[in-house]
Amino acid sequence: MLRLFLALPIILSACLKDETVSGYADSEATYVLEELDGAAFAARATISFPKPGSVRGLGPCNRYSADQKAPYPWLDLGPIAATRATCADVAQETLFFKALAQMSQIEALDDLIILRSDGDREMVFRIR
Repeated sequence: MLRLFLALPIILSACLKDETVSGYADSEATYVLEELDGAAFAARATISFPKPGSVRGLGPCNRYSADQKAPYPWLDLGPIAATRATCADVAQETLFFKALAQMSQIEALDDLIILRSDGDREMVFRIR
């Protein structure tokens, strides 16, 4: 009986579905930012969800990663860790990371990911 009790968390965790966005988005895909606040984004930036609770991508200059533990459709990125390279698109990079840090909701639709803030900010990503 004790063995069953000790094994129960392992058995249950195998049955639980990933409730973060990783369980709803294509884990093999890279989504490219098309729009920021309704305007075309002038540089290249990406986001992906390679494993449960994990967010990865490229800003205009740097790679980044963050934890994401909130259940879908909520988005709660842990601290965003990024490399520290500079490039000609540093102004776009600043806009990108500032917006990404403000996002609190996510919607996964086929080849599209839409991030929204509690205010009026929005980021639209698409698989390319």
